[in-house]
Amino acid sequence: MNEKEKMLSGLLYNPNLDGLFEERVKAKELCYKYNSELNNNYIKSLFGKTGKNFQIEPNFFCDYGYNIEIGENFYSNHNLVILDPASVTFGDNVFIGPNCGFYTAEHPLDFAVRNSGVEYAKPIKVGNNVWFGGNVTVLAGVTIGDNVVIGAGSVVTKDIPSNVVAVGNPCKILKQL
Repeated sequence: MNEKEKMLSGLLYNPNLDGLFEERVKAKELCYKYNSELNNNYIKSLFGKTGKNFQIEPNFFCDYGYNIEIGENFYSNHNLVILDPASVTFGDNVFIGPNCGFYTAEHPLDFAVRNSGVEYAKPIKVGNNVWFGGNVTVLAGVTIGDNVVIGAGSVVTKDIPSNVVAVGNPCKILKQL
């Protein structure tokens, strides 16, 4: 099993072997072009799937791009970062405030293993009709349901069910909708 296959399977992998470094460079080049020209064709060629109607304000950055899927009516304000060695899936009508990050990559707790340069990744899934306030961080392995509001500054470390407002660090349910 090569490093990309390990990455996509959620196993420990080395992100600098078997062409993964070069794939990240290619994604960075497309992000640069998109941020300079604001041409959605760059995003369409970068992402695994897009809806017809979407807008991503510059600057946008990702690791690979092909692991990102966005639904219809996706909107992101400035400075979205998606680290996508695992899949990051957004449903329809997702709105993301400025300076938000979605991070699927994780690193081993054991320092000797971590220092060897390996990492692993867990997917992130976001449902339909979700609004993220500014400066929200969503960590690896999290699923967020439908019809959710995540308050500004939240750090989402665990799954959030549908039809709630959730806020804080760590993010917790504030109320039902």
